Amino acid sequence: MLDNFSNNLRVSAPGIIQDFDPITQTVSVQVALREKIIDADLMQHWIEIPMLLDVPIVIPRAGGYALTLPIAAGDECLVIFSDMCIDAWFSSGGVQNQIEKRRHDLSDGFAVIGVWSQPNKIPNYSSTAAQLRTNEGTVYISLSNNEINIVAPIVKINGTPFV
Repeated sequence: MLDNFSNNLRVSAPGIIQDFDPITQTVSVQVALREKIIDADLMQHWIEIPMLLDVPIVIPRAGGYALTLPIAAGDECLVIFSDMCIDAWFSSGGVQNQIEKRRHDLSDGFAVIGVWSQPNKIPNYSSTAAQLRTNEGTVYISLSNNEINIVAPIVKINGTPFV
């Protein structure tokens, strides 16, 4: 019984984004790990976990501000699974009753954007400055103790002129 419980308990898993909907701000995610099952004949098989659909994204957002990112198919993420059914909360916000009594279910995931595997690590990662940058590092804004550095082929700053 305990083995069956632990095999069905979902906590988190790495995933690969298949599709992003900027209107609903959800993604479709393929879990990046296969699951081993043992059939009735005691044969082991590796199966892919079904595609996760309409998964809410997690990005930095607070105090009336958000850091939006151009999420694309192929981006990696970490899917975390809620303790309870998120359907009523996700559609209505606020404090809600559960629509279904389920725990750590595949349908109750959140996609944390920004997790990556070693083949996709960021080249020339700065250990001395905060950077908003392209993965390649060819365009960036860098903030360190004594300077702000902006590198780009074109830099546009718009606003009201001041004297």
